[in-house]
Amino acid sequence: MSNHQHQHDHPHGHDHNHGHSHGSGKTLLFALVFTTGFAFVEVFAGLMANSLALLSDAGHMLTDSLSLAVGAFSAWLANKPASRRHSFGLQRAEVLGALFNVIFMFLVIVYIAYEAIHRMLNTPEVDGGTVLLIGGLGLLVNVIVAWVLMRGEQTMNVRGALLHVMGDLLGSVAAIAAGAIIYLGGPAIMDPILSLFVCVLILISAVRLLRMVTHVLMEGVPAGVDPQEVSEALSEIEGVRTVHDMHIWSLSSTSHAIAAHVDMDAMGQWQSVLPQMQQVLRERFGIEHSTLQPEDAKMRLGCEVDPRCGSGVAHGHH
Repeated sequence: MSNHQHQHDHPHGHDHNHGHSHGSGKTLLFALVFTTGFAFVEVFAGLMANSLALLSDAGHMLTDSLSLAVGAFSAWLANKPASRRHSFGLQRAEVLGALFNVIFMFLVIVYIAYEAIHRMLNTPEVDGGTVLLIGGLGLLVNVIVAWVLMRGEQTMNVRGALLHVMGDLLGSVAAIAAGAIIYLGGPAIMDPILSLFVCVLILISAVRLLRMVTHVLMEGVPAGVDPQEVSEALSEIEGVRTVHDMHIWSLSSTSHAIAAHVDMDAMGQWQSVLPQMQQVLRERFGIEHSTLQPEDAKMRLGCEVDPRCGSGVAHGHH
């Protein structure tokens, strides 16, 4: 197979992707500053009021801040051009950051669960009024951040951050409930019980995030992309016989790539067929990076009958 027939697409859509990253980066940065600032207020108030529910909610907010920071940082990194050492750029930094985020979340869960069980056995006095007030402010902060994220550009990065904030919103509700129960004369043990509830919320978020990270690191097909559908869509283009040896994977949550061999009815049609295939991949499936190798359908079918012909390149996997 001659070199000119092996086409690699690093399309104009790349700039378009960077624009997305830049917009989502600003949204995430605002949410990050707002969330982190309040998390520290909550840590201080939690220590003053002796409330684990507030401290666990602060812990949850800090994990949110971390995920927002990872999102903002990866949006910034996505603007970095590819280099000789990193031909796809530094998009995978987002995945590594998310992995760090998950490990951090698991450590927070272990600490809060340990403290909660300790406090259930030996319940200290809790200032219910402070818990109620700060929990209420926390709820307001989460509502504002969620609103900003919903109005921002809906990249997968932003949707992931929104998922965290929604979980955190429930954490604030738990803190308010604990504060209200204790303020109205209820048992102080409600504070560690409700902090365990927040633990479960963080655990659900962490497991979900871990599954997403593992899927990307294991080169899994991106969510929402059906390889069969991609193959059929490309095969519908005039001049294309079949698509085979196809691999689709994610570089980051917003950037996907494909490598495939394309059986052509006539090799002369390749120059007109390639841009059509790139357009279908970009517009229908959101796949920006494509490496497509044309092959003569008649020659490949002949090679399958007689394995001695050609060099065997036509049937090689990537």
